[in-house]
Amino acid sequence: METPLRQIRAIWDATTITVYQAYSPEIAEPALAAGRFVAPFRRGRMTWVKPSFLWMMYRSDWATAPGQERVLAVRLTREGFARALAGAALSSYDPAVHADREAWSRELKRSSVRVQWDPERSLTMQRLPHRSLQLGLSGGAVDRYVDEWITGLTDVTATAHAVHELVRAGDLATARTLLPAETPIRSPTPWPRALTPGPA
Repeated sequence: METPLRQIRAIWDATTITVYQAYSPEIAEPALAAGRFVAPFRRGRMTWVKPSFLWMMYRSDWATAPGQERVLAVRLTREGFARALAGAALSSYDPAVHADREAWSRELKRSSVRVQWDPERSLTMQRLPHRSLQLGLSGGAVDRYVDEWITGLTDVTATAHAVHELVRAGDLATARTLLPAETPIRSPTPWPRALTPGPA
């Protein structure tokens, strides 16, 4: 079956969903020790979470990009994830969603959450025809993310490096066996408009 253009795929269960973030060891290690993000993590800047492991690999260059050497799997509550989505605004103007650019601008100013859809990536980092969700949190949304929604952090950097080594060796079949089992998330209610805009 063909993958829809925009679809949220992740590791998830009845109560939690896993997203990914990449940080320097200076931020990752205190966070792992505390089980949540603590200083020097900065709440005053927008933080982007990604349900797709492979998109995180693309963004962090397989956990080798400066400042992104440690990839963390962040488990957060489904309720928190849903709350973030419910108040989200698209990061770019879409005429299928917004009456005009002024209406889009007003939505951006009201919301502390951004939705961005980027081309999903294959194991070899090629662009795929469907999109992957990025969720940007700022202001009060970051506070709720850190203080209320996160239920645990896991360092998956070793998995990132192991998959990359197999890809470099051309063993894509074995590399696929190490990938997280991400499946489409079912929602009990209709997704917000920001998740179902018109064609890209």
